[in-house]
Amino acid sequence: MVNMEPVAWTVTARNLADHAGNAIHTDAGARAAGFPGALVAGVTTYAYLTHPIVEAWGVDWLTSGTAEIRFRAPVFDQDLLEFRPSPQLDDSVLVEARRTRTTGALATMLATRTTFEPPADRRPGQELEPMAVTLEGQWGSDYGSRAGDDLSIYAERGLVHPAAWPALANYITHAQVVRGSWIHTRSLIRHHASAEAGSTAFIQATVVDRFTRETGERAVLDVTIDVEGQRVATIEHEAIVALTGE
Repeated sequence: MVNMEPVAWTVTARNLADHAGNAIHTDAGARAAGFPGALVAGVTTYAYLTHPIVEAWGVDWLTSGTAEIRFRAPVFDQDLLEFRPSPQLDDSVLVEARRTRTTGALATMLATRTTFEPPADRRPGQELEPMAVTLEGQWGSDYGSRAGDDLSIYAERGLVHPAAWPALANYITHAQVVRGSWIHTRSLIRHHASAEAGSTAFIQATVVDRFTRETGERAVLDVTIDVEGQRVATIEHEAIVALTGE
């Protein structure tokens, strides 16, 4: 068990080839949507946000912690990012992602050590087709290391990186909900158990809300992820599923 205060961390953002299926993560697709270049995937930014927390809290957070993440502005390939943790009055920690030469937060994550709530059922809505995925490759233990997260805990213990859970929520969203380029905007992730790399994840999702803002149509999904019959994560997941103008 690791038990220390989270400390700041810097990394150069990488745009992984894993995400090229969403055109917004390619230069051509991002420019068509009005951006100067390819956006780094939100789950990659989330992988970076988890670094100070896992370094400080270890496996305990992977098995029972929570994360509320919000993506506020684009992160681009080769951005030099700093992740600044600040303890809150309720013992949670807010981690902010910032470019090193600017002041505004690009993304935030509010992390708590433990969720005391049992896994919740998905709310009523549009049920999606369940999907099964083997937790290897982009969903295995090396997601963070390929993105630049140098923590060794995942490879040493054969554990799935926590970025796999919103990545799987993105996977079912991309496969069954989105139309064209799309953007992950926020997630509330509750961990209920860790998972071994190479095991099989069973993903179920329900679209519980749809609404439109200036940037386009958004969808909110309740997602549950089970591994070998055990609930490992529940997620409230929001994305812009149809960008305005496309």
